Amino acid sequence: MAIPSFDRLFPTMAIGSLPRPRWVVEIVRDRLAGALAAAEADRLLDEAIVGAVRLQERAGLDYVSDGEWRRENYARVFADKVGGFRRAPVQRGPLRLGAFVEKKLERQGPIVAAEAEFLMGVTSRRALVTLPAPSTVGDLMWHPEHSAAAYPTKRSFVEACAGILREEIAELVRLGVDAIQLDEPLLPRLVNPEVYHYDPRAREEVVQLSVETINQVTEGMEPAFITVHLCHGHGEQGDVPEGTGLMQLAMDGMRVDRLALELNSPIGRRLQSLSDFPKNRLLGMGVIVPGDEQVETAELVVARARAALASVPAERLVLNADCGFATTAGAGELLDRSYLKLQAMCAGAELLRASHLGGKA
Repeated sequence: MAIPSFDRLFPTMAIGSLPRPRWVVEIVRDRLAGALAAAEADRLLDEAIVGAVRLQERAGLDYVSDGEWRRENYARVFADKVGGFRRAPVQRGPLRLGAFVEKKLERQGPIVAAEAEFLMGVTSRRALVTLPAPSTVGDLMWHPEHSAAAYPTKRSFVEACAGILREEIAELVRLGVDAIQLDEPLLPRLVNPEVYHYDPRAREEVVQLSVETINQVTEGMEPAFITVHLCHGHGEQGDVPEGTGLMQLAMDGMRVDRLALELNSPIGRRLQSLSDFPKNRLLGMGVIVPGDEQVETAELVVARARAALASVPAERLVLNADCGFATTAGAGELLDRSYLKLQAMCAGAELLRASHLGGKA
């Protein structure tokens, strides 16, 4: 891996998604339903995404995304671009899947590479491109009955996903994408085993599969700056045995450059320790809570960041939100609030730089 040479201390990064205006949601919905041609949908979304990028630039972010506005959600983009899936609702225990694998996977072209190329063409900031991690795809799109003919176990499916994601990351590296992020919401998986269809006694195996397949995807990608986003625990309730070190096992094992952590929820604080944060990783510090109605102040951002500086040196600290701002397609009315939160995060970063550089920002 290759940790980038940042232009300044405390760089700020998007996590990925932004809330979408209703008209953008309708374009994605109509494209998926076949009511809008893909080419026309792309034309309309190209124009919308420029606005999403400008919002992030105006807020002050160093790394910007396309808001994930082309996607139905952060994970099913894989099913949209890879053959072998059936897009239909099906129940798996308490979780309702929106799509599931039923045939052997077939790579049919780029998953997000074309979107990445567009993003890089409309901003002078560094570009962040996100993909779901292999285990995340398995958690959300493998069914023990409907998928068994193609992939009799979730592990076999996850390993197949890893091979395709590796090819996609190689293409993103070829394009020169500044930062690649794998979304791996381990927190809810560990808290709610019944939702994610595994024996609660097998939590360590779940973590090991995540680590193994992320390393399979990233091995040999040294030119790339790769992040794993370990989050999605906000609001999660459940029982996790104390002292298991499950998240530490993940953080120590994943061979990536940056780990972006959610640190402002009770379950996030309980399962993720900064005191043992790996010495050879960048910390993506969650300093903004996307779902909180209250907009943070720059001073609160500084206070949250300072809590990390006891464990992580300033040159290895990156500021980000706990999670993306729109984990499902919708919530467009929250776009202004998201802008103000990102703006506060960037203002807090400026205060931190000033204090560390003797008053010079």
